[in-house]
Amino acid sequence: MREQARTAGKLFRIGLAAGRSTPGDRLRRWGLFCAAAAVAFVTLATVATVATYHGRETRSDARGPVITFGEGAALLYREGIDSVGSRPVSVVFVHPLTSGAPLPAGVARWPDPGEVLLSPELVRTGRGEGILNRYGRYAGTVTRDGLVTPSERIAYVRVAVAPPKDDPRWMGVSAFGSGGGATGEMADQPSVTSPVLALWALTGLPALALAVVAARVGSRTRDRRSSLLQALGGTWRHRTIVNLGEAAIPAVLGTLTAFVPYAVASVQDIRLAPTGYILDHHDVWAAWPAAMASAVVSLLVVLGIVVGTHRVTRDGMSTRPASFTSRVPAWRTAVFGVGVALVLTSQYMPRKAQLAVFTCGTVVMWAFLSSVVALLTRHLGSWLADNGKRRGHAGRMIGGRWTHAHPGVIVRLALAMVIGIGIVAQMQVWTSRLGVRSQAAVATHQRIKDTVIEVTAGGMTASETDRFRSSLPAGSIVLNRTFYDPGAPREPWTTIGGSCRDLSVLRVTCDGDTTATTGSGARSAMVEELRRWYGDVRFARAPRVSVKPDGTQSLLVVTAAPGQLGAVKQAAFTLPNPSVQVEALGGNWWGSSRARLPNWIQLFGVTGILFILVAGSMSAAAEFVRVRHALAPLAVLTGHRRVFRSVTSWHLTVPLLISTVVTGVVTAWHSVFFIALVQEGSVSWTVLGLGVMACAVVSLAVGFLGARAAAREADQWRPAAD
Repeated sequence: MREQARTAGKLFRIGLAAGRSTPGDRLRRWGLFCAAAAVAFVTLATVATVATYHGRETRSDARGPVITFGEGAALLYREGIDSVGSRPVSVVFVHPLTSGAPLPAGVARWPDPGEVLLSPELVRTGRGEGILNRYGRYAGTVTRDGLVTPSERIAYVRVAVAPPKDDPRWMGVSAFGSGGGATGEMADQPSVTSPVLALWALTGLPALALAVVAARVGSRTRDRRSSLLQALGGTWRHRTIVNLGEAAIPAVLGTLTAFVPYAVASVQDIRLAPTGYILDHHDVWAAWPAAMASAVVSLLVVLGIVVGTHRVTRDGMSTRPASFTSRVPAWRTAVFGVGVALVLTSQYMPRKAQLAVFTCGTVVMWAFLSSVVALLTRHLGSWLADNGKRRGHAGRMIGGRWTHAHPGVIVRLALAMVIGIGIVAQMQVWTSRLGVRSQAAVATHQRIKDTVIEVTAGGMTASETDRFRSSLPAGSIVLNRTFYDPGAPREPWTTIGGSCRDLSVLRVTCDGDTTATTGSGARSAMVEELRRWYGDVRFARAPRVSVKPDGTQSLLVVTAAPGQLGAVKQAAFTLPNPSVQVEALGGNWWGSSRARLPNWIQLFGVTGILFILVAGSMSAAAEFVRVRHALAPLAVLTGHRRVFRSVTSWHLTVPLLISTVVTGVVTAWHSVFFIALVQEGSVSWTVLGLGVMACAVVSLAVGFLGARAAAREADQWRPAAD
């Protein structure tokens, strides 16, 4: 046992020494450092995500209302929604029935009638829009323990008068906490698997690709060492110890470096751009034990990649290393086929599982697509070598033989481009899918600003409507909107009613006692926007405007000038029985959770692209080091330097161009299939074309720079003993 430990120590020290003396050691050390930091960063981000979800749920439970339908209600409770800019705001209306009415977490006491408590972030972002007076008199802020996140925007409004007893929107509350209903941001929170899947698909996969590339930088020397150890009788355990010794120090340092952002996030709140979300440092701090355990796992994963990518044949009959530089393992293409199968069969899965299966298949497919490309280029290399030999083209023959003998080089170079194009395409498709209605809302706002405002009310008599009208800015008119759905086969329609004087603002004229029509001349831009959002719009004459409490009607406020949305909201929310929602036409899509998801996809995707850029740069640099040493003697043998451009073109540029074309085709198919699966979004062929063009330029640049590096090395080359 002691002898085995002594041998293991010697082998580990050999690995440490090899890491400081092998060719390209500095590049590999930095590569492993960056790879370990990237994998640990994604792992720690996963821990922070899970911890944040747990903290949000805990705080949500502490303030959730316990609804009662009996006589034990001590508080009347109603929820509404609003917005500040494009960000949603949760509005909670309350009316205590007893002096001992329950309080949610974050509220020390209920304010007086007509007063309001606001969250700090709502005060900060809404001060310019008059948020301090929008719902009533400002009476203070909600404390931190009553917010699911420091960036939450929530308001507790105590109504000025007792609400009607027959209003079904008001619910009786007996207590807060104990797993009460979700409020605020928690009302539409997706499961934790959604951000974790997005994180690993857009950021985790590039981090693992970076680890693979870093592990194989300068791999030829390590492959020779592995074959030597096997020839000397060493087992896989001995080779593992040497490889671990070589990679241990940079991997450990990279993992420790990843703790720096985590440590910062655990002692102070961090705002995540471009989402605007504030990460609660208390949640991150509480997850330190899990973070340390996950960091150990990420370190083991990186070291496992280092060991797994340096293997030799298992039959014991040859000392030639069975690395990816000599052949493409068949299991890689098989796994790629599994990924494609998951993507194809996702449409037949249950609805809730379709996206998860599709995402898993996508990750597997993109991870191993470069291996399939390498298999194709290996056969291409064989054909190029034969063709160059028959035609006497030295550069084509040498480049083809290198491509055939070293497909792993093409894999590492193509990996960055393949995953990079995939990430960019997915970001574009997801953004188009989640932002179609939001983009329509923005277009509406550009055409008519916020001059048409919809006020959703649970019921409003004609006298209450007149009171609301008197609080509006000068020149505003009030109409009512009624939705009719007669059922199949007839199509639903929407009727907009008001007085003839008010309808004339929309260039609508009265036609008889009950109907109204748009004129034969130019239609009002507001009418056109109403048709875009409501479909079949009809107009009716209504001398007195009111709202039925059955949910089929709402109010439309048309202002004389844009910029009056804040004043209309204040008029609606300060009514005795405030409205539930006040938004500009289409405005509810500006701040929806679906509209905010592209920001998270952008955050994960940009981080993943940064990892991919590091992997591509490192792989290209390593290839330049190899090419310049290998090609330098050819200047003496051929008598000219044109051979450098020829060899690098056929060995690097042509296979990478083929990889780009294959990736573009697969990306187009994958994007179209995803849109067909979710039945939303669109493919931007411009974005995809620009991505393919960028990769084509990179392919040309790699060949040119490789030839240039070899030419410079040739000027200094001198024969040396091997």
